[in-house]
Amino acid sequence: MTHSVDPVAVTRPHTPMRRVALASCTGTTIEFYDFFIYGTAAALVFPTVFFPALGTAAGTVASFATFAVAFIARPLGAAIFGHFGDRIGRKNTLITTLLLMGVATVAIGFVPPAATIGVAAPIILVLLRIAQGLAVGGEWAGATLLATEYAPAHKRGMYALFPQLGPSIAFALSSGTFLIVNVFVGETSQAFLDYGWRIPFIASALLVFIGLYVRLKVEETPMFARQAAAPRASGVGPLIGVFKNQPRELFLAAGALSMMFAFFYIGTAYLTAYGTATVGLSRGTVLSLGVLAAFVFCAVTALAATYSDRFGRRTMVIGSCLVAIPGGLVLFPLLDTGSATAFFLGLTMTLAIMGISYGPAGALLPEMFKTEYRYTGAGMAYAIAGVLGGGIAPMLAAQLKENFGGGAIGWLLAGYGVFSLLCVLALPETRHRAMEAGVTDGEDASEAHPVTEPA
Repeated sequence: MTHSVDPVAVTRPHTPMRRVALASCTGTTIEFYDFFIYGTAAALVFPTVFFPALGTAAGTVASFATFAVAFIARPLGAAIFGHFGDRIGRKNTLITTLLLMGVATVAIGFVPPAATIGVAAPIILVLLRIAQGLAVGGEWAGATLLATEYAPAHKRGMYALFPQLGPSIAFALSSGTFLIVNVFVGETSQAFLDYGWRIPFIASALLVFIGLYVRLKVEETPMFARQAAAPRASGVGPLIGVFKNQPRELFLAAGALSMMFAFFYIGTAYLTAYGTATVGLSRGTVLSLGVLAAFVFCAVTALAATYSDRFGRRTMVIGSCLVAIPGGLVLFPLLDTGSATAFFLGLTMTLAIMGISYGPAGALLPEMFKTEYRYTGAGMAYAIAGVLGGGIAPMLAAQLKENFGGGAIGWLLAGYGVFSLLCVLALPETRHRAMEAGVTDGEDASEAHPVTEPA
């Protein structure tokens, strides 16, 4: 007796969605935890440890300049890891990005201060920060593709929220870790500058091992497996394919999401320094309020992602841009009242505005690009948005504050809101768009490729 099996049957999902959701959320949480502890350290200790000769103001600018270096590296990371993600698969590429981020982050915890090795210290710091940027550039797209390519078509927004929860959980973890260290070594203790700040970096090794274990339990997405098995339409690589076939979507999507990065990194990195140095709050207070604000950010992200399945991705992003314009203008007058309550409200508002865009972005970008170069396209759009918003805004903020006061930063954020609004208005809605050739809108890939039972 002969047995015939549809070749597509082997590409059907074998990993439960709950495991896929856990893997995508765990990975992005670890990657962004590693990324965020750098931002917290850049605000609190790096001006003193690595740029002591520059003074407080110039040292802060230099510290945030090293923070911005990673955003410059992110498009390169998206291109490199996007190529391999679109060629050899999502799973193996994500394991590589996780390892790269883990090694770079732990190594930062061992870099000697400038007082010990001089100018070599900030140089090593920049090189390791570049490695972090490369890793994050390849991480986000792969994690969202892992979720969206497994998810049913009518629930892509809901399942895409799991990798999107990573940054909010990571911000709570990074702030909480520094808070615990702060409690044990003391608010003004020299021990915090000597070794306390290093503990969160070195301890991240444990999280990396957990992430690797979870990701190794997930199989390749069936959508990619079918694409890999099919003849290629052209011989060009994924990066060339994106720029040749969908440049409009690439750059408009990057512009549409630049506002959310500006708000997010002003909130998670710059406001940490602003709260202690300008508002006058203690380091412990700022870190504690950061943990609380992260929970609000998490809830808003989840709601926005879920509602995007009902109202559309584009609609949610437009809403966040409209709120961002007045939100940016009132942020620093609110913070400058000097109370902890006002700081918490300002920080929470900043992260909530970001969350309204960030929730649906996990489905918006994967839906926008073809399977053959989806990893590259989604990753490049996300990385370019990170450069425009997350890399430039915190660095400019320190200079604007020094020359014109905090109100100028508010105008910068409002300008980002206008820019992103114009970009997203030029984009189409993607909620009902088929992500795979031969699959109609609203149809699951597993339904379009049924299993043929053995004869």
